[in-house]
Amino acid sequence: MELVSILNLSYLVASILFIVGIKQLAHPKTASRGNLLGALGMFIAVVATLFDQAILTYDWIIVGVLIGSVIGIILAIKIQMTAMPQLVAVLNGFGGIASVFVAGAALQLSIPKYAFAVNYQEIVSIVFSAIVGGITFSGSFIAFGKLQGFITEKAVRYPGDQLVKILVGLTAVGLGVYGCLEPTDESIYWILSGVSLLLGIFLVIPIGGADMPVVISLLNSYSGIAASATGFVLNNNVLIISGSLVGASGIILTQIMCKAMNRSLTNVLFGGFGAVATEMKDDGDFYSGKIKSTSADEVAMLLDVARSVVIVPGYGMAVAQAQHTVRDLYQLLTARGIDVTFAIHPVAGRMPGHMNVLLAEADIPYDRLKEMDEINSTFENVDVVIVNGANDVTNPLAKTDPKSPIAGMPILDVGNAKTVVVIKRSLSPGFAGVPNPLFIADNCLMLFGDGKKATQEMIAALKES
Repeated sequence: MELVSILNLSYLVASILFIVGIKQLAHPKTASRGNLLGALGMFIAVVATLFDQAILTYDWIIVGVLIGSVIGIILAIKIQMTAMPQLVAVLNGFGGIASVFVAGAALQLSIPKYAFAVNYQEIVSIVFSAIVGGITFSGSFIAFGKLQGFITEKAVRYPGDQLVKILVGLTAVGLGVYGCLEPTDESIYWILSGVSLLLGIFLVIPIGGADMPVVISLLNSYSGIAASATGFVLNNNVLIISGSLVGASGIILTQIMCKAMNRSLTNVLFGGFGAVATEMKDDGDFYSGKIKSTSADEVAMLLDVARSVVIVPGYGMAVAQAQHTVRDLYQLLTARGIDVTFAIHPVAGRMPGHMNVLLAEADIPYDRLKEMDEINSTFENVDVVIVNGANDVTNPLAKTDPKSPIAGMPILDVGNAKTVVVIKRSLSPGFAGVPNPLFIADNCLMLFGDGKKATQEMIAALKES
């Protein structure tokens, strides 16, 4: 069998593994196996590519593999689940810039050929890789900075910012067209890449921190599209297929998240989030004299007579690494005949599925996890809701204040329950930067403290009751 046939067969097997892997990622019970299948597919694709006859020396390839492997192992061990959105943003960015450099290298090799005949499929793909890859790289690192706190989480707006984005975008398109017409001028490619990097900054910087999960999902799609375009540049089938899978799944996820947050995909694409939103100012009197603090002993008394309990996990629970302690509380309550479920907001923890993964890690039965649409109508029949570290996803301002940064975002209607207990370190605002009227509601009690420690104290109090 010819080498080309073996390569194509290997790429076909890898692509099938990618597809099956993504399918199995759709359910927690098969997600681990799906992840392994995807990794196996990538391993096969990489090994097959190393047998390509175009490779003249393996020296730098080996160096790159070793460096990348070490970095990957360190990240896998060190990165906490709470920092996973930031890691995804960084990986998206690296994928984008890789497409820019690979397409640029392909252009250098093709310039001598273009003096005689231009391959327009190739040059269009090269230009497309530069634009999408550049936007993905800079936009992803802006998203990383906002999530990590290096850059302000607020939507950065200034007079004429939309016009600036349009002008920079048109400049990128104009340079792209010129690059296709004059493919032998390599400098145009790198100027185009620089303008695309600038465009990525202008597109993401006006977006508020509360909307970063949607942005990361969209940029993930961009990285796949850039990779697919690079596949056309290199005539690499597995890169085209895998990039298309990432691009399509990212767009679908973005659309689902937009629906969950009542956002417009058009606004995401053009960096229009927060266009009319204004941050709500807290003059110091919002909570003054209105907060009802409680203790673990008082919460234990409430739980002791409850028949139904809903636990709402949030980013604060993830930061405290309290998922296993929450599981212990769940098991204790269940053993007493109390019906316990978990209410999962689509973007709780900043990333879709973040809370599902944490709770699955703690061996909480998947059938106990209820999505927002399923559980919202049942809160009025719930005796006690325990909000552990969640803020924006339970904030009534989303429904009552059209000028709030989270205006229109569907929330968990925990305020409809008979009693709400909010576990929180302090009254500091959530990621959106606005106060939460839930905390001063008549049926709300605040249990101040670390999510893990407060839950442990509740468990101890329950066992003594």
